[in-house]
Amino acid sequence: MAVVSLSNIGFSVGGAQILTGIDLALAEGEFLALLGPSGCGKSTLLRLIAGFEAASEGTIDLDARTVSGPGRHVLPEDRGIGMVFQSYALWPHLDVAGNVGFGLRVRRMPAAERARRVAEALETVGLAGFERRRVQNLSGGQRQRVALARCLAMKPRLLLLDEPLANLDAHLREAMVDELRRLHRMTGVTVIYVTHDQAEAMALADRIAVMEAGRVLQIAAPQQLWREPANAAVARFLGRGQIVPGEVLDPGPDVRVRMFGHEVRLRAPQNMASGPADVCLRRGDLRPGPDGFRARLIDCRPLGDTYLLTVAPEAAPGIVLRAEASFAPSADRSLCIAVNDGWVLPNAGGVQAAAE
Repeated sequence: MAVVSLSNIGFSVGGAQILTGIDLALAEGEFLALLGPSGCGKSTLLRLIAGFEAASEGTIDLDARTVSGPGRHVLPEDRGIGMVFQSYALWPHLDVAGNVGFGLRVRRMPAAERARRVAEALETVGLAGFERRRVQNLSGGQRQRVALARCLAMKPRLLLLDEPLANLDAHLREAMVDELRRLHRMTGVTVIYVTHDQAEAMALADRIAVMEAGRVLQIAAPQQLWREPANAAVARFLGRGQIVPGEVLDPGPDVRVRMFGHEVRLRAPQNMASGPADVCLRRGDLRPGPDGFRARLIDCRPLGDTYLLTVAPEAAPGIVLRAEASFAPSADRSLCIAVNDGWVLPNAGGVQAAAE
């Protein structure tokens, strides 16, 4: 049974459509990331699930109980959901224990049980012994853990995390990603995690829902999303590659494609038709080699044990690939690029560089 299920969710404000046709379902213990650019509706969707806003269309079910739908809106405090905000939302006048136990106190839980729950939650997030610390004296990572502990103390069926690492520096973000992975394995709580960071989503989630302009473009496991994006928008947002034009010559499980005057076998969706098509090429799909398309070297950037090359095939913008440390450009800066792998997108179109 799904812990949370969304059916045809829509949301509009003042005539502006913010979300359209959102369908999602999470199994117990699943970690789902909502991934997309700023303003695409990720945080709004989280607020609808939490109950801070009411959906304009569709239904939201939690444990098979409708909490949002036509003529029905269950209040946030009655949904059994925990939420961690980007700003942490900690009370500055309370110590760590006071913040973690705040929700339990509102529920009038007996003091002894409340203290036990607080100690258990702080132990889970690695802050045992911090009960009497003032939150103003904590680091950003420690404040984030206090916010997580506050949610875990409530023992929610569903945990919502809204850009929880956005205010941390790169080193702390990496450490907190490891910490969130550990917490999820330890607690088994169902999680929906909002982020615009592709690496965070890939590292944490069982599945990722890529959003753009208020719609879900694709929901898939991280590796499937990376290897088989549903369209150019998904491939472009995941980055680390490029989308180039090609022509499908021979449909089949591994289609024959012509790119830059060179023919190669590539992966493709079932029932791919012959004709023009876009091809998603990740940096690891390409390498300098004797059998491939001709290109001119534009830039060669050293990265320690590898090089990052930018090359320009004939009549096409530059594409990026990696090369071994032994790579040495020719005098005329011409070279052949071998295509080891690639994914033929179901839509046709022009050349678009994926985001870095």
